[in-house]
Amino acid sequence: MFTKLYKQGLIKITGIRKDMKNYLLPLLDKILLKRFIIETIFGYIKENFNITPSRHRSPINFFTSLFSALIAYQLKPNKPCISYP
Repeated sequence: MFTKLYKQGLIKITGIRKDMKNYLLPLLDKILLKRFIIETIFGYIKENFNITPSRHRSPINFFTSLFSALIAYQLKPNKPCISYP
């Protein structure tokens, strides 16, 4: 199936299961496979540490709020366990 789609110019980006053939993925496609983990972590930080979209008058204020949320996340004892197979 992969070769048929590849000949037509379509590239299927999915994780490889046990019964699938292993094929080489470009680096960008590998990063796209891990995108949902990154979005999950950012969503968790936004919900629990009050990162709200607001108008920052200067870039320093933006980075201050971002770093304070990341520090609060690191100091939290019970972090969610997110594993990638």
